[in-house]
Amino acid sequence: MAEYITGIQQVGIGVANATEAKYLYKDLFGMSTLVFDDKASANLMTQYTGQQVYQRRAILTMNMNGGGGFEIWQFTNRTPLAAEQDFIMGAPGINAVKIKAYNIHAAHKHLSKYPDLKLSAIALNPRGESLFQVTDTYANRFQVVEAHEWFKRDHFCMGGVTGAVIGIRDMEKAIPFYQKILGNAELIYDITETNEGEIFSGGLRKVLLRKKMSASGAFSRLLGGIDIELVQAVSADYDHLFKNRYWGDCGFIHLCFDVMDMDALKQSMQQDGYLFTVDSAASFAMQDTSGRFCYVEDPDGTLIELVQTHRVPVLKKIGWYINLTNRKSNKPLPNWMVAMLGLNKVK
Repeated sequence: MAEYITGIQQVGIGVANATEAKYLYKDLFGMSTLVFDDKASANLMTQYTGQQVYQRRAILTMNMNGGGGFEIWQFTNRTPLAAEQDFIMGAPGINAVKIKAYNIHAAHKHLSKYPDLKLSAIALNPRGESLFQVTDTYANRFQVVEAHEWFKRDHFCMGGVTGAVIGIRDMEKAIPFYQKILGNAELIYDITETNEGEIFSGGLRKVLLRKKMSASGAFSRLLGGIDIELVQAVSADYDHLFKNRYWGDCGFIHLCFDVMDMDALKQSMQQDGYLFTVDSAASFAMQDTSGRFCYVEDPDGTLIELVQTHRVPVLKKIGWYINLTNRKSNKPLPNWMVAMLGLNKVK
């Protein structure tokens, strides 16, 4: 199967106060590198915002230990809505974001210092890998997981985003979609659990798809591998987590993958009936970064963003950027060059 995805670039998180969230996630998860902080109109997303153009602020931060970042997203002329229902594991949508840790006990100890968080005990997944759950002050759920792929390992015990737990209604429809978009993903386990300590009825079927770190793509060594855990409530049919709400409202609004060849991916997805719903075409700017972004929906309407990066800033003061538009090779960029992104700090 052809490979177009090189890692998770970021997960979109709708919040009411982007500045507050920026500092919170810096403290909790080491998201201390600032890629952009952009204010603009969300002109291309009107089909997901009630056919209205809203103003927004978007902040992309990353942890340079490795993994994807957070795109912290705030309406600036609309009050974002929280979910109508209490969280239910297996409800369609992004249930949790997976954060990688190289020392799971140190990560648990670090997060336990914040009294407003809800932490579970450290447990094992069906593969015997250590993990624990944490819910932040915005009611967003994260799963901190033991990982072994790292761009670097500084004093901080965690990295960035390595995957997501996604609620779905029909596993037989969801698996082909995610295998198609990931390419070369291995099915790690397919189990049904009946005692999860969550609100659900009749058990949860869980399928973990794992894509190892890509050997191609400019930022693949930084972004690392991908874990997509699909969760289906076996005997229940729940509403989508964003029912009656807009993209940009509170919670996990999208999962974004880094793409090498958008035209080829679009053609490949369309051949299997997965149509792009948004396409920025040639290029789109986010402050000093630029690229092409597209959206496709999974079988339950969960939004998957796809970004082919054209340019990112290294040192804006001297006009130093990484420009990928005319790059002929798909090989990873040198580590020293990617590491320079870490010079742009959250302040």
